[in-house]
Amino acid sequence: MNIILASQSPRRKELLERIGIHNFHIIAPDVDESTADGLPPAQIVEELSVRKARAAGAAGPDSLVIAADTVVALDGKVLGKPHSEEEAFAMLSALSGREHHVYTGLTVLQGERAVTEHEETAVLFRGISPDEIRGYIATGEPMDKAGAYGIQGVGALLVSGIRGDYCNVMGLPVFRLGRILREFGVDLLRCAQQL
Repeated sequence: MNIILASQSPRRKELLERIGIHNFHIIAPDVDESTADGLPPAQIVEELSVRKARAAGAAGPDSLVIAADTVVALDGKVLGKPHSEEEAFAMLSALSGREHHVYTGLTVLQGERAVTEHEETAVLFRGISPDEIRGYIATGEPMDKAGAYGIQGVGALLVSGIRGDYCNVMGLPVFRLGRILREFGVDLLRCAQQL
């Protein structure tokens, strides 16, 4: 089976490999990521994951495409990737001592068939001082991540609790992915060695 990950995210690649999928190709689809104003975060990530899957699906009808899009939302407002250290500082300051939600839209596509869902995980940050925020920004880690942090790295030091799928916060809800893949005839617990 030709499996395609429609993402250049090293975290998504790592998560696929962790669950036993090793033989896959990476296609970084070039899609318009703008969405209509006022859409809820869950709808945004689902819509973008569909666009990415369809763009990568041009590889052929027999390919099984996995696409995802992740956003961080605080009080319903989406926090994207920071464009500057000042923006990262503002995001992390806003998240300090508060709970926010991470949404990942997930689309699995094969030929004309597509299944799209989303996962939501609640993440609680401890209170972070301005000096700690500046120290974290100095690591460079926040600059390419939604919400300006990575839970799998130094950003884990900011997180005091989570409700939901940890892998979702990394960008790929593997529990949900496994369930969807079963609908396409891929049971990871039975055939991981072959993938």
